[in-house]
Amino acid sequence: MQETKRQKQIGQLVQEELSTIFQRMGFNVLEGGMISIAAVKMTPDLLEAKVYLSMFQIKDKDGMLERINERMGEIKKELGRQVGKQLRRVPELTFFLDDTLDYVFKMEEVFKKIKEDDSKIKGDSDTKNDTK
Repeated sequence: MQETKRQKQIGQLVQEELSTIFQRMGFNVLEGGMISIAAVKMTPDLLEAKVYLSMFQIKDKDGMLERINERMGEIKKELGRQVGKQLRRVPELTFFLDDTLDYVFKMEEVFKKIKEDDSKIKGDSDTKNDTK
């Protein structure tokens, strides 16, 4: 089912506010890595928000997700202050790891390897042709 315009608007609002909250709480840059809010998907009743976190160069992603979940009350309270005038109820937040960035890096490595293998094959065929 496709998201409605209202779901997208509220999702965007929640995403922007959570980004600001994460900056204030110091979650955006930790342990030499970065955390960003990749996307927020709202349920049709706007009572639940699935928040997808992108973590760059963070070794223990599950541990970091756990640390964020431990501070859920504080995050939700701050979100309530920010969006309280625009929403009747602050949505329940559920955090997920967004592995899109990992997938992109993995694909880049695969393409790089293919290119290297391809150049080796071309190099080998060029030397065989030269000897004939």
